[in-house]
Amino acid sequence: MSTPVHQAIASLPVPGEWTWQVVVRPRRRTLGIEVDESGDVLFAVPPDADPAAVARAVRTRLPRLAREVRLRRTRPDEPVKELVGGTGFTYLGRRHRLKLLPQEEGSRVRLYRGWLELPRPQTAGEGAHRIAQWYEACGTRWLAGRIPSYASRVGLPTPPVKACDLGSRWGALGQDGGITVHWAVLQLPPPLVDLVLVHELCHLRAAGHGAAFRRELRLVLPDADAREELFARVEPGLWRGAIR
Repeated sequence: MSTPVHQAIASLPVPGEWTWQVVVRPRRRTLGIEVDESGDVLFAVPPDADPAAVARAVRTRLPRLAREVRLRRTRPDEPVKELVGGTGFTYLGRRHRLKLLPQEEGSRVRLYRGWLELPRPQTAGEGAHRIAQWYEACGTRWLAGRIPSYASRVGLPTPPVKACDLGSRWGALGQDGGITVHWAVLQLPPPLVDLVLVHELCHLRAAGHGAAFRRELRLVLPDADAREELFARVEPGLWRGAIR
């Protein structure tokens, strides 16, 4: 169904091959733009959205949005790993080889002398799940130590933070102000993990991804644009638990 907001966006130079839609969300106060895994675009607007204001905001974001759509449409298949000795797993930018150990009482997944040790699982699926849990536990501890200084630079009290599976999202802000980072992000070097963390922190200051948000982000990370470009190049290679 065509609406004034839909018509305003349609008047922009939006590429004809894009698939996009406008959704009214009663709880939103500002424009939100989402790009799904296939590259389809969703514009989420509040009920009282001004079509002209939405169109202006979308116009300023079209170049960045075009890059994101292109990356989503051309991204390679999700990486798949085989749980055999010597398989590489990366944590905070450093690669560790997998070592399968006999299953013993109290044994656990751990990094030891450069190896990622995994008690031999009953199934590959169980092994992948235990490794993901290890990323979540280690990642949550690392993020908890990282966030206080960044929260202070944003001018906020330190919010709770954790690492867990977010599906297709890399970071999320909870209704209670807590921050969640996808455990797969913990494979990246610290500067790129920090990018995801600070991105969500800045959403506590500014909703959406407009000028106010970009200003907050660049105040904390002056090289945010360069980090974002690097993140966009490497994130398709992140392992998210697929095994064979």
